[in-house]
Amino acid sequence: MNRTMSVAVSGKDLSSKAVSSRAWSGRTWSGRTWSVVGLAVATVLTTALTIWLSLGVYDQHDRAQRRQDILAAARQSALNFTSLDYRHYDRDSANVLQGATGDFKKQFAAQTEQLTKLVAANESVSEGQILDAGIVRSDEHSARVLVVADSKVTNTAAPKGESRTYRLQLDLVHRNGRWLTSDVEFVG
Repeated sequence: MNRTMSVAVSGKDLSSKAVSSRAWSGRTWSGRTWSVVGLAVATVLTTALTIWLSLGVYDQHDRAQRRQDILAAARQSALNFTSLDYRHYDRDSANVLQGATGDFKKQFAAQTEQLTKLVAANESVSEGQILDAGIVRSDEHSARVLVVADSKVTNTAAPKGESRTYRLQLDLVHRNGRWLTSDVEFVG
C-alpha cells in the first residue's frame, strides 16, 4: 500500500513526493554551494600559505647568501692585507685597495709609497693564510667580522721566516653590489 500524503501550501496541494523532492533538491544545491565555497576558501588559504612560505624561504636564502658574501669578502680582504711581497708590492697593494673603501682606503693609499720603500728595503715577504672568520654583526648595508690569520714573514732580519698570528676586526660596507672593507683593526 502506497499512500501519498497531501499538504496544502498557499492553496495548493502538494504530495509528500513533491515536498520530499523539493527539499532534497534544496539540500543538494546547498551542499554543492558549501562544497564550492569550501574549495574556494581552501584554495585561497593554500595559495596564501604557499606565498608566505616561499617568501620565508627566499628571505632565509637571501640572509644565508649575504652571510656567505660577507665572510668571503672579509677573508679575501684579510688575505690581501697579510699577503705582501716586495717583488710584487704594486700588485699586492692594488689588491688591498680594490677591496677597500672610505677612510681605510684613503689611509692605505696614502701610506703605499712609504710602505713600498720599506718593504723593498727589508725584502719583506708575507704569506697569509686565513684560519677562521666569524660575523659579529651584520645587516643589509654593513658588517663587522673577526678574522684570525697566520702569516709566514721573511725579510732581511728573519731570512728563514717567522710565523705571526693576527686577529683582525674588519668593518665592511655594501657598495655597488660588493662588500668592501672600510676599517681594519688589530684586536689581539
